[in-house]
Amino acid sequence: MTSQSQGIQQLLQAEKRAKDKLEEAKKRKGKRLKQAKEEAIAEIDHYRLQREKEFRNKQMNVMGSQGNLSAQLEEQTTETIRNLTSSYQKNKESTMKKLLNIIYDVKPEVHPNFRYAA
Repeated sequence: MTSQSQGIQQLLQAEKRAKDKLEEAKKRKGKRLKQAKEEAIAEIDHYRLQREKEFRNKQMNVMGSQGNLSAQLEEQTTETIRNLTSSYQKNKESTMKKLLNIIYDVKPEVHPNFRYAA
């Protein structure tokens, strides 16, 4: 009976070792999955940062050119306003003289449709 008991004990011990190995394998698998997940997240973050950097560079190129256009447009507008102001200052006197001459130089005439009542 002892040999049976020893056989049972050996089976129980073998079962326990197998169970321990399974638990250990599950833990290793869990660690590997966790590590793989962390690596995947790190890789995704790296990819995302890279793409965001590329996007910002392209955006800066586009916005920079728009900024240049905006600055050029602002400069052209300022130059046009300066030209108009100087033209106004140059022609103001002569235009006022012409207008006043037209207003003061009234020649009274009888309208051609006017008929004298006799």
